[in-house]
Amino acid sequence: MPIRLSFVVLLLLSQLLSLPAQAGFLGIFDDEFDAEKKPWEELQAKLPAYPNIAQALPLEVASARPTQFFVDPKSIAVSEDGVVRYSLIAKSSSGVLNVSYEGIRCETREKKLYAFGRQGSAWSRNRFAKWEGVLPSRNPQQNVLFTDFFCPRGDIVRNTSEAVSALERGIHPSAER
Repeated sequence: MPIRLSFVVLLLLSQLLSLPAQAGFLGIFDDEFDAEKKPWEELQAKLPAYPNIAQALPLEVASARPTQFFVDPKSIAVSEDGVVRYSLIAKSSSGVLNVSYEGIRCETREKKLYAFGRQGSAWSRNRFAKWEGVLPSRNPQQNVLFTDFFCPRGDIVRNTSEAVSALERGIHPSAER
């Protein structure tokens, strides 16, 4: 009987000693290696074809300035890095056009200006591009894009067609109050 008891105790001890290894194998301690804690990495932005204002979709922006805004639907890209990239066209009351290629990151409510339009048909990369907060008072056009089209309720649209559909409709269905 003593041999059997010592065998059982030995067996139990071996099982107890192997628990940490089994816990790692079974994924019990996976939260120690949480993928969410990895630093965010932005994908390289590829400049789209220069936008055609005749095909751009209007963007209603309440602003003190009499500027009209448009988004080129062909330029919209919803990327794996969680950024919605698009070409924005601003038309002043005197008819002057300003064209830019920008991105909005829904997770952090930030925007980035990747490139400026120059001479009506070419891009010039922004050498000082950096992520900045979308502030309603300073960036009303990006704020509207964030809240009503690309990041309704703070969540990124699923794909490009969803973003284009929201712009064509005049608001994303999830953003309607």
